[in-house]
Amino acid sequence: GTIHLFRKSQRSLVGKLTHEFRLVAADRRSWKILLFGAINLICIGFLLMWCSSTNSIALTAYTYLTIFDLFSLITCLISYWVMMKKPSPVYSFGFERFEVLAVFASTVLAQLGALFILKESAERFLEQPEIHTGRLLVGTFVALFFNLFTMLSIKNKPFAYVSEAASTSWLQEHVADLSRSICGIIPGLSSIFLPRMNPFVLIDIAGALALCITYMLIEINNYFAVDTASAIAIALMTFGTMYPMSVYSGKVLLQTTPPHVIGQLDKLLREVSTLDGVLEVRNEHFWTLGFGTLAGSVHVRIRRDANEQMVLAHVTNRLYTLVSTLTVQIFKDDWIRPTLSSVPIANNILNLSDHHIIPMPSLKAADNMNPVTSTPAKPSSPPPEFSFDTPGKNVSPVILLNTQTKPYGLGFNHGSTPYSSVLNQGLGIPGMGAAQGFRTGFTTVPSRYGTNARGQPRP
Repeated sequence: GTIHLFRKSQRSLVGKLTHEFRLVAADRRSWKILLFGAINLICIGFLLMWCSSTNSIALTAYTYLTIFDLFSLITCLISYWVMMKKPSPVYSFGFERFEVLAVFASTVLAQLGALFILKESAERFLEQPEIHTGRLLVGTFVALFFNLFTMLSIKNKPFAYVSEAASTSWLQEHVADLSRSICGIIPGLSSIFLPRMNPFVLIDIAGALALCITYMLIEINNYFAVDTASAIAIALMTFGTMYPMSVYSGKVLLQTTPPHVIGQLDKLLREVSTLDGVLEVRNEHFWTLGFGTLAGSVHVRIRRDANEQMVLAHVTNRLYTLVSTLTVQIFKDDWIRPTLSSVPIANNILNLSDHHIIPMPSLKAADNMNPVTSTPAKPSSPPPEFSFDTPGKNVSPVILLNTQTKPYGLGFNHGSTPYSSVLNQGLGIPGMGAAQGFRTGFTTVPSRYGTNARGQPRP
């Protein structure tokens, strides 16, 4: 076969992933995350063995939070990778949406785990097995210590942003109400409990508290059903905590405009529309590119005598305070001037110099014009009202008489044409008089008007 000397070898998917992992591992900041990830895998292995030995589904539900910590560490690595990568021709806006996708996938997987726990708990209510409490309390404290240590030691930028930007969960709202009552008695705790606690720390503490209650009730009364109830409570807390984050990251993936910046965007667009030379601002679209990054595009129509570069600089200066990735398209106002067109006219009617030719705009040109601004309308704008079957759209050019007085002595006819001469030329009564009379462009007009041969008016 043909040997290509300078052709690049195609890497496999595993080879590409290995190359990108080496790129991330070259940064010393990622060594700490990789160390925590290795310890997390060891803890997950021990916790799963203890869940099997104790036969506790509540401990299994709490172990899923440790698995979620592993997903959060992977998301943190992806965030470091995004900061290293530069925009490419394929990804012109950069790689920031990868970390949004990682957050969305992590929260959705945590909710799927919670649904699996709810399904297993419903089956256990029918036949409750015996729970062994030998390693239940040990597994609880090991998982709690590692989860809190991971959350407080690793600065996870994507999840930190989502936990603050997303709406509060029902667990945070109930804890906030309780915290206000406690802070009213002990004001020094307001910096810890208010305005709202970290949702991940809150769910770790609440899950450990549920497992401690389960251990106490099983040890005292052998009440094994409380393990299933604790599993349901942990699953509901997990689902309620992760759902607002999934909704927020999903809206970012759908390129929606954040609700909290709509008012600011409207204010900036009003300021842009009042700039010198700006006639219209339209086709504006703004969306969230990544966590804390807003992108947008806008079309600006300016006067024909305005400076394009000056207007572009002012528009960009106004919008760049809020929109970091901005595309502005400037186009000048274009007035379309109608051109004179001629139609064949009979020689025995009137001279062409005695008439004004008024060309009717074609149907295609009329549809593309804006009657207010005389500029091309939006492609997505609906057709104007009463635009279908409007009389006069398909009418041929109309010829009107020129009644202006012309100077004498130049050899031209002057003055207004008498009405009798018009009748003699066949303009008053179509079909009568001259052999070649002037006919209108309407096909539904009858061929004769006036009276019949007996002097009676025609219908």
